Amino acid sequence: MVSRSLKSLLVAAFSLICLFFSAVLFAQDGTPKAGPSDGTPSPSGEKAEAGEKGEKLNPSAIILEHVADGHEFHFFTVAKNPVSIPLPVILYSPSPGKGWSFFMSSAFQHGKASFKGYMLLEGEFIKEHGLDEKTYKAGKVYAVNEAGMPDPLMPVYDLSLTRNVVQVLISVLLLIWMMTGIAKQYANGQGVKTAPRGLQGAVEPVITFVRDEVGKSNLGARYEKYMPLLLTIFFFILINAFIGLIPGTANVTGNIAFTAVLGVISFIVILLSSNKHYWGHIAWPPVPLPVKFIMIPVEIMGLFTKPFALIIRLFANMVSGHIIILSFICLIFIFGAMNAALGWGTSPFFVLLAIFIYLIELLVAFIQAFIFANLTAVFIGQAFEGSHHGEGDHDDAVIV
Repeated sequence: MVSRSLKSLLVAAFSLICLFFSAVLFAQDGTPKAGPSDGTPSPSGEKAEAGEKGEKLNPSAIILEHVADGHEFHFFTVAKNPVSIPLPVILYSPSPGKGWSFFMSSAFQHGKASFKGYMLLEGEFIKEHGLDEKTYKAGKVYAVNEAGMPDPLMPVYDLSLTRNVVQVLISVLLLIWMMTGIAKQYANGQGVKTAPRGLQGAVEPVITFVRDEVGKSNLGARYEKYMPLLLTIFFFILINAFIGLIPGTANVTGNIAFTAVLGVISFIVILLSSNKHYWGHIAWPPVPLPVKFIMIPVEIMGLFTKPFALIIRLFANMVSGHIIILSFICLIFIFGAMNAALGWGTSPFFVLLAIFIYLIELLVAFIQAFIFANLTAVFIGQAFEGSHHGEGDHDDAVIV
């Protein structure tokens, strides 16, 4: 009971922190001003300052800013001063006088200044100067011309360590530290001759669950060969999903590039696990001749729809939860802009909804990690069994 009460208190505190972060975010001056390459702000922000009082809340921009990638870990804002951790910016431009540039993202002053001839473009700058949103992308680094404006014709290759990249590296280090530590415990006899302790006791049931419900049930006698892959996929997704629920961090599992890499890895393993029976059913399915001309394109398309389904499923489920939580928080300020009493009166309700969705997201993290690993095992099992149709094809599989 004490543990459950403590967890509920932590979740409530998290939601109140989210509420505070949102409030200060709306109050900050987010209008970037282009300036010269020495890092000094430009006077181009006078127009924005004049119209700042009439600026309306833009929930979609706020939500997309939180779920998108960035060049810093932004936590909150105090007196219009953002509290964040800047990340390294690594740029290369073949333009004359450019070349390689290395500096910290704090030099951009949160999009309010250019530095070394580069500018981190923000959405407010695009609107203020009437730039084409199809040509100019918010959150992208552009080279600036002599007038201090971003020039999309000047090529810039951004190799920066963004928050998605840094968070993936952190999750990799956490995964290696956790698994090597547990392996050392087993090597020393802990968990073999005696009961597992600490982190080992928490992770062992999860590993056993993945082995029995994902590996053995879908891959049969070959499961041991694929367990390193399945366990890595499961824990890698789980760790990134948990880190993404911490305020200020990146939603890596809700990034299509991250899920695409996992999907491509699964696709390669599926193809490497296939045999002649698998390709025979694709090239010449066991159906009547007229139906073959329909089934062959369908089977070929199925090769690519499997990893595509893995990619979209994980991406959509993980990004939707963050959007819903932020939407509930934004509703407080939308109602508050209509009427202060209405905003304060509805805030407890929306905070409770945010807490509920946050708890659901903890469950979704486990579910999505399991589904991705399980479907990967299912597709691998289909590849080396060589059949999508008959039950007797299990006898044709050769055990390696």
